[in-house]
Amino acid sequence: MNASVVETSQASEPLVDIDRLVDRRIVLWYYFAALTYMVISMLGGLLMALQLVRWNELQGIEHLSPGRWRMVHTNAIAYGFLANAFLGTLHWAIPRLTMRPVLNKGLSYLIFTAWQIVVLATAGGILLGHAQAVEWGETPVWIDPVAQLGLLLVAINFMAPIMSSRGPMYVSLWYFMAAFVWTFLTYAMGNFIPQYVVCGTNAGAIAGLFIHDLVGLFVTPFGWGLMYYFVPILLKKPIWSHGLSLVGFWGLAFFYPLQGIHHFLYTPIPMFLQYGAVISTIAVEFVVATVIVNFFGTLYGSGRELTTNIPLRWFYTGMILYFVTCFQCALQVTLTFQALIHFTDWVVGHAHLVMFGVFSQWLMGIMTYLIPRLSGKPWYSRKLCEWHYWLSVVGIVVMFTDLTLAGLFQGWSWAGMQYWDHSTQVSEPFWIVRVFAGLSMFGGILVFIYNIFRTLTGPSAAAVEASVPTAI
Repeated sequence: MNASVVETSQASEPLVDIDRLVDRRIVLWYYFAALTYMVISMLGGLLMALQLVRWNELQGIEHLSPGRWRMVHTNAIAYGFLANAFLGTLHWAIPRLTMRPVLNKGLSYLIFTAWQIVVLATAGGILLGHAQAVEWGETPVWIDPVAQLGLLLVAINFMAPIMSSRGPMYVSLWYFMAAFVWTFLTYAMGNFIPQYVVCGTNAGAIAGLFIHDLVGLFVTPFGWGLMYYFVPILLKKPIWSHGLSLVGFWGLAFFYPLQGIHHFLYTPIPMFLQYGAVISTIAVEFVVATVIVNFFGTLYGSGRELTTNIPLRWFYTGMILYFVTCFQCALQVTLTFQALIHFTDWVVGHAHLVMFGVFSQWLMGIMTYLIPRLSGKPWYSRKLCEWHYWLSVVGIVVMFTDLTLAGLFQGWSWAGMQYWDHSTQVSEPFWIVRVFAGLSMFGGILVFIYNIFRTLTGPSAAAVEASVPTAI
């Protein structure tokens, strides 16, 4: 029997050709778009970093002002890179998990086109000064209804095969279903309620929930759902404990929505909300510990794979950094600690660690695994895959450590009632290090893109599974 043809879970159902379930072209299109936005985002971050150390040679050009490009930087990574990479990967994973194609292939291409228009219009609107005053919700108001409709169509297109599948549902699908609903609601909450319904402190509280829920209820469930899908495949064994996987899912669902206020401690927001955010944030750390234990239990006995299997190394590096960032979060939400690091570069380092060190690295690992299978060609260079990994990991670890220390020194400076200039003078060496750490990460992405280009333009292999070393 052809290896790509498998029998479904129901013995009475016809055989399914997996290759026909997945539209490989649209997965690649999403990855190309994602990497393009990653480059744009990094250029925006680099511009901001150069501004801080007064090396910005583009001063005086309004549309290239670092303030505007900082917003492009954050929006491009969230809605450009992460959203596109997730959507592309879901087109691979969900049909294989459900043995059913997405609802409509034409709808998939319509969503792809519409989403690129949303992201590009958002960037254009921000550069023209039409941004909303909500962090990560700066999307111009005339884009919001289109984006909201797009999220609804995404949910319909992917939920159809999930809802029509039969038999026990794997935990990845639990995460995906929740993410479709949570993302739709989170986007509506952050982009419409502060704009049209509430104002003042109430709007600040909603904005705080939105920022954090975008990470916890959009990025996190898609990320962990994909890890539950890819890690057992790469290790060729089932997840260690399905019970713990459900503990992780329900813990995320119960505690995460309350966390967002922890970014607004020591503000006029009612203290009962602040205390609730502190408790739920610490509780999530225990939930995260069960998830990490589950994945390392799965790895047990196969640790040597990390030295040769690059995608797997990306995944587990991201998991370690995820534990670090959540542990850091449990510390920084205490009122004592918050008094020191509030509004400092500590928070910037924390944000970069979770967005690049965790979720972007997982998606890089997924792309490293899938691109040879999507293109039917082996990687042009394994050495360049290694360079991509090490430049990225070293860059983000240096940046996170550097900004964490910068935040502490800034906090001590402010606590010591020093002049504002003193805190910027103290910060400058750290900001210089940040520039070079960012350049290392940027170099890793450029190496990856070059490797993809040479791979796609190189000779094809008759059978990728046979021609590509299992390490990649």
